[in-house]
Amino acid sequence: MTTKPRGNSGLPFIYIALPVMDEPEHLPRLLDCLSVQSYKQFRLFICVNQPEAWWDDPVKCTACKNNRATLHLLHGWSGFDITVIDRTSTGHGWTGKQHGIGYARKTLMDQINIVANPEDIIVSMDADTVFSENYLWSVAENFQKHPGSAALAVPYFHKTPPDGDVARAMLRYEIYMRHYFLNLARIGSPYAFTALGSAMAFPVWAYRAIGGMTPKLSGEDFYLLQKLRKYGHVLLWNDELVYPESRYSDRVFFGTGPAMIKGAAGDWTSYPIYPMTLFDEILETYQLLPNIFVQSLDTRVVRFIATTFREADPLQPLRLNHKKPAQFIRAFHEKFDGLRILQYLKTTWESDPGNDEVNLLEFLTRCYPPEEFAQLQVDRDSFSFSRSPVDVLEKIRMFLFQKEMEVRSTSTLP
Repeated sequence: MTTKPRGNSGLPFIYIALPVMDEPEHLPRLLDCLSVQSYKQFRLFICVNQPEAWWDDPVKCTACKNNRATLHLLHGWSGFDITVIDRTSTGHGWTGKQHGIGYARKTLMDQINIVANPEDIIVSMDADTVFSENYLWSVAENFQKHPGSAALAVPYFHKTPPDGDVARAMLRYEIYMRHYFLNLARIGSPYAFTALGSAMAFPVWAYRAIGGMTPKLSGEDFYLLQKLRKYGHVLLWNDELVYPESRYSDRVFFGTGPAMIKGAAGDWTSYPIYPMTLFDEILETYQLLPNIFVQSLDTRVVRFIATTFREADPLQPLRLNHKKPAQFIRAFHEKFDGLRILQYLKTTWESDPGNDEVNLLEFLTRCYPPEEFAQLQVDRDSFSFSRSPVDVLEKIRMFLFQKEMEVRSTSTLP
């Protein structure tokens, strides 16, 4: 547990970037969380937004009216400093293709960038997330201890909802995320982090160094954190967690809400439990990089890179431009980045998808001692994401959460 700040401790000022769209139930709870923060050196920037065309759409008009009520709430707020960006009122909504949470986050962060100092911190949040009273203090203290770090991927935990079907979908998705993280960490990938818009922070100087955020309709958090990782180190540990809401949501195209909607309908093809062998193939190429620096070697990953970039030898330009092995290896990781890793896993998996349950059990039994797996009390023959009791999925989620936290706690600066 973090300690409370003691007066003016020299810690940075925090700017909170919060996009809001149709959040009448969750926003007051978030404001309450911010009201009781032990760290008072912060200002909330909030962008209430939706496409302009929604005002004329009978299906979407309710969201517009909720956004209007949100503006009324915020304009009457006196608990702490808030800067409101109105992209919801008639004539102010998004137009054309430039809309969505990615544009809202970019608008917020670019506005913060104008007024902030380089050492100040931008904390990204979502309206459906809660945290302890010492959360902002923990983030400020973290960057004070690690001043050269380009970003922080905050540990997260979805609270289990009471509805069994919603809980099953949430647990299945979180198991996917933690399995993915742990395998990337196992093979030593520089991209072993989880990008959640509600669980990341970075100093203003780093945001400026990467040229700011590239707007996306969805997935903007992933691309932003990847850019920051290419520039510098991403912290994985924080003394305080964030707790995103577990709910069905179609506000974005990727992430927890859409995954749960598709999963509840029986479609988990966008979030499979990838077999360990695919991660092992990436590890094989990682281990061969000192040799690949000297000469071309044929691996499945290298062939994928060649196909993706339409180059006969995609690593030859890296050899020509980087004369030392360490420089070559860094350039390789920038080329075969987090996005390319995901694409490699997905395209290779699609040719032989296998079975999610089998892939998960293989990971648990290969990577952890038998006595630890036995404590989960998982029946190998009958385990099923769709049929096993929710309690079984909860045990697996908790086990993977604990293992992930162990990895995060032992992560060190490069």
